Amino acid sequence: MNSIAERYVKLVLGLGVYDPDYVDAYYGPEEWKPSGGDAAKKEEFPFSKFDDEVEQLMASLDGADPSPLTPIEKLRWSSMLKQLTAVKAKIVLLSGKSLSFDEESRLLYDAVAPVHSEDHYKVLLDELGRLLPGNGDVSPRLEKYKQSFIIRKEKLDGVFKAAIAEGRRRTMKHIELPSNERFTVEYVNNKPWSGYNWYKGNSFSVIQVNTDLPIFIDRAIDLACHEGYPGHHVYNLLMEKDLFRERGWKEFSVYPLFSPQSLIAEGSANFGIEVALPGEERVLYEREVLFPIAGFDPLRAHEYYGIQSVKAKLDHAGNEAARNYLDGKWKKDAAVDWLVTYALFSPERAAQRVQFIERYRSYVINYNLGQDMVRAYIEKRGGTVNNADLRWKLFEDLLSEPHTPSDLLK
Repeated sequence: MNSIAERYVKLVLGLGVYDPDYVDAYYGPEEWKPSGGDAAKKEEFPFSKFDDEVEQLMASLDGADPSPLTPIEKLRWSSMLKQLTAVKAKIVLLSGKSLSFDEESRLLYDAVAPVHSEDHYKVLLDELGRLLPGNGDVSPRLEKYKQSFIIRKEKLDGVFKAAIAEGRRRTMKHIELPSNERFTVEYVNNKPWSGYNWYKGNSFSVIQVNTDLPIFIDRAIDLACHEGYPGHHVYNLLMEKDLFRERGWKEFSVYPLFSPQSLIAEGSANFGIEVALPGEERVLYEREVLFPIAGFDPLRAHEYYGIQSVKAKLDHAGNEAARNYLDGKWKKDAAVDWLVTYALFSPERAAQRVQFIERYRSYVINYNLGQDMVRAYIEKRGGTVNNADLRWKLFEDLLSEPHTPSDLLK
């Protein structure tokens, strides 16, 4: 298995030459990286070379008998097979061929997002509209309401660092982190995403926050927990520590972004917000700490998060925009309009989201569908909000073992 793993890592790194977004993190041997000469040859994509290699690796795994393996070794085996399936799909896409939105997500992320009708979202809009002041279309009313909760730029760093510190404090009560784990925060512009964790290895992350558009108060905890604790930073360092360093499983020295690993990563990062600050605990913390730091009236916290909890039911609306736009059924303007109407984005934020869709394509399902799948997996095993210790234990196990999205459905 280790020889297959080494070839897999080199294959992923080689594909990264042809797509700069593909390798999200790598902390393995420096000599495994493609040479400068290899990088210079990126003008022509060598489809046959890569396709032959992935076919050989998949045949080697298919021909092996996993029955003598331990439970975690079986997880490793099935994880590698799913990752290689995604690599093969990425090779097809890099060769210039196209796949439908659902087929692409099935091959890359081992999951397909459900389709919801427009009427489904209209019912949710009506529910939200009853909570908002004013009359008329919900999207502009929500945008107007939220203007009072934009974090001023001079307050942003203080609010964000306080949120990260709280996420870290709560995480460390349940998950033992390496003594050398650390991060830095950077504020950036001109990105298609609102936040990103660049994991550098050796338990270190660079967390970037995009300040192109206004940042509302709810994004502080969302980004702090999603990108930091117990989200991406914790996920990556546990993978490195438990699987790559301690077990010597070489495939976990690299993280290909367009792979089933991302559904686990994004889904757990989103669900991790709920794990760290469930329900009323979040509102209480925001009211007592973040609202005062941001200069907002703490008495409005309950009202604000009551509205946010209903708005969250519309999260899957972005999948419909991506599916129809990428499948050629909608033009860009139609996708933007849908995002404004049903995902309740401002026109500027909707345009930014379409940029994200154009760049990352079916990746969008990993956030909402991934969160739903991770939540269902943990709650099915007893990790409910009323059993916090078990919830944290199952969450840590998920982050430190090589599960696939298919595993979450078992």
